[in-house]
Amino acid sequence: MAVTIRLRRMGAKKRPFYRLVAIDSRRARDGRFVEILGYYHPIEKPAKVSLNEDKIFQWLDSGATTSDTVSSIFSEVGLWEKWNKMKTGEDVTEIELRTELTERIKKKKPKKAEESS
Repeated sequence: MAVTIRLRRMGAKKRPFYRLVAIDSRRARDGRFVEILGYYHPIEKPAKVSLNEDKIFQWLDSGATTSDTVSSIFSEVGLWEKWNKMKTGEDVTEIELRTELTERIKKKKPKKAEESS
């Protein structure tokens, strides 16, 4: 069984929040999962993240892969840095994971020049 760590959408219409779950890679996005690993609330400003590090490290150690979105969340929070230092045997007690994500800058559409007639 190939396990992937990815987001599972929950919440009301147009008010999503996500659970980070360990799931068989062949299952649907909101299908049956193996274990809940944390939460991601993008609607709150700034976005909130809650991770269970021990469970995540256990799954990564056993060969689980991550989705692209989860990888970017992990890097922004600082989990990848902590994971790489743990693998090399360095001290990770001083590394504190962030619980809030910085807001991304939205791209502005260029205004169309009004045609003068």
